[in-house]
Parts: sequence; structure tokens; C-alpha cells
Amino acid sequence: MDFIRHMENAVAYIEENLMGKIDINEAARAACCSAYNLQRIFSYLTDISLSEYIRKRRLSLAALELQTVNSKIADLALQYGYESPAAFSRAFAQFHGISPSDAGKSGATVKSYPRISFQLVVKGAYAMNYRLEHKEAFEVFGIETVSSLTEEKAGLSPAELWQECHKDGRYEKLFSDSGTLPGFLPQDLCKIHGMVNYRNTGSNTFPYLLFAFRSEDSNTEGYQVVQVPAQTYAVFPSEHFSWDEDFGAVLETLKRRFYTEWLPSSQYEKAEGPEFEIYGGTTEYGYLELWFPVVKK
Repeated sequence: MDFIRHMENAVAYIEENLMGKIDINEAARAACCSAYNLQRIFSYLTDISLSEYIRKRRLSLAALELQTVNSKIADLALQYGYESPAAFSRAFAQFHGISPSDAGKSGATVKSYPRISFQLVVKGAYAMNYRLEHKEAFEVFGIETVSSLTEEKAGLSPAELWQECHKDGRYEKLFSDSGTLPGFLPQDLCKIHGMVNYRNTGSNTFPYLLFAFRSEDSNTEGYQVVQVPAQTYAVFPSEHFSWDEDFGAVLETLKRRFYTEWLPSSQYEKAEGPEFEIYGGTTEYGYLELWFPVVKK
């Protein structure tokens, strides 16, 4: 399948460049998608981030070199992209449980992290509800953070942004400034939602907007305003859940099933553009829809 072949192409590029510079944008081009989509798809398919996979593969190869070639630690640090021999030694010891100097000794035990490969597995555990909807262009406005796709800290994570806005009153202000919901939405939905990947912020970061839909009676002063182009979405609704107990698990399950079950076996590809978390429910029980932009293959 194209989906599997594209991911294999990205891994092939990474493997060819483990002992040099890896450009995530080049890996994304090999996968026929953006750097954001590549990293999201990879993490949901493998349960490991792309940056962590690269780190473990490099440390695995470094151990092999120490045991077979007896390479210098300073050379390995430079070869595998570490800022200094000390940084390389710390990462090596954390992964392998021994220092690089000990790894080169006879009888030393180190870890081997193999190359990842992809295959389509038919699961069929239970049905997945979805619908396809075309939306004409519309506008949203709200409060933005730029988050990291790697272990490096950037701005607030989406969850942290929601928490901070509830604490400092910005959520309530956005709610009061939101105005009425547009006519193409059910009128019993919440007024505040989440949106991701609506602009390019770099290969290892992504933007997230806590937003309201713009209407004639909205007050957008002081907010980030985003124009959303016309797009077809694959919409995945949740069952009702408890905000306090189940929200995080419901959100991650819907995302994972889209990437690992629906997308590989559908006649659609994930398109570039904004993705939405649309919320409904009551103060006690929630309802969630994920909108993924898609195009016909």
C-alpha cells in the first residue's frame, strides 16, 4: 500500500543518514507528507517518537562500533550528532547502562535497537464510527501556543494551555467574546475548541489554538485570527465520557485509531491543514469529535 511504502521510504532515508545529518523535512518528503504529519504518524504507528527512534538507532550503532572498531568516543559523538563527548557519554550510559569506555571491553553487554519496518495488520476488534464532511472556508480566533514534537521543551503543551487559560481567566474571556456558533455546526456544542497544524512553525514544533468560531457578534480583538480554507474532513466522534476520568484516554484512542486503523486501510490520504478537536457535552460528561483533513487517493 502507498501508506506503508511512504513510511518505509522515510525510514530508509533515516537509516542512510544515521551517521550524518538527518533532515526531518527530507524524511517527510520521502514519506510524501509534512514533517508534522510524519512525526505524528510515526509515533502512533510505533509507540515511539521519531526523534527517540533516531537516538536509539544511533546509540545502538555506536555500541557496535565500540565493540568492533574501537572508535574514539570524541569521533562517535561528532558522527552521531552530539554537541560534546560528555553529552554522548551521558546518553550512551542512559541507554546501554554502561559507559562508552566500558562498552568497548571484552564481554560487555549492550543493547541492540533494530531498524523499524511497517506492515498493515487487520485488527477488526470493533467498528469505528466516522463520517466525511466538506466544510466551506471559515474563520476562528483564539489563544495560541507552539509546542514541541520532540523531547526538547518549546512552549506550553496543548493540555498546559487549557489548564493555564482556565486558571488565569482567559478561557472565560474567550467564551464571552466567542459569539454565536456558525450555522454549519450543531448549536448544542461547546463554544471553545482546539485546533492544530494550521501554520508552519518549524519541523520539530506545531501550533495549537484554543479557539472559538468567528461570527458576526464575536469580539476578536487581541486574539490570533486564523482563516481556514475549504476542506473535506474525516470526522471521528467519541462516546460520552467523564471529563475528570476519561478525557485523555478518549482523545488518544481516537487519534491512534485514525492513524493506525482507518488511514492505512481507507481510500483517503491525510491532507495538510488544520485539524480540530470539537467539544460538546455538559460540565460532567463530555463529547468529542476529531476532524482530520483528508483527500481522495
